[in-house]
Amino acid sequence: MSNFDILLPVFAQVALTFVLMFSMAFSRTSALKRKDVRMADIALGQSNWPARTMQISNAFGNQFEMPVLFYVVVALAIVTGQVSLPLVVLAWAFVVFRALHAYIHTSSNYVPNRFYAFAGSVFSVLAMWVVFAAHVIMAAGAAS
Repeated sequence: MSNFDILLPVFAQVALTFVLMFSMAFSRTSALKRKDVRMADIALGQSNWPARTMQISNAFGNQFEMPVLFYVVVALAIVTGQVSLPLVVLAWAFVVFRALHAYIHTSSNYVPNRFYAFAGSVFSVLAMWVVFAAHVIMAAGAAS
C-alpha cells in the first residue's frame, strides 16, 4: 500500500470537517439574520444559539476530539513506512463511522444511534493503533 492510499480517507475526514464548519457558519449567520439570537446573547458562549445551530456546532466540535487519534496514527504510519491494507481499510471504516455520526448528530440526533456510530469510530481507530503497533513491533524484531 502507498501513502496515497491512506491519505484518501484523511482527505475525506478533512472534507467532512469543512462541510460541518461551513454548515455551522451558515446556521449561525442565518440565526442572527432571523433574529433568533442577538449578538450580545452569544458573545460569551454558545448556550443561547438555537438548538439546530447547536447540533451542527457540536458535530463540528466533535471533529477535533476522536479524529486526533486518527490523524496521529496515519501520520506515524506514513513516517515509519507502516502503511498497510488493514490500516487503509480501518481508516475508511473510521471515516464512514464519523460521517454517520455527524449525519445523525445534525439530523435526528437520536442518541442511541449516535452512540453506535461513535463506538464504531472508536473501535476503528483503536484497531488502527493495534495494527500499527503490531507492525512497528514486528519490524523492530525483524531488524534486530
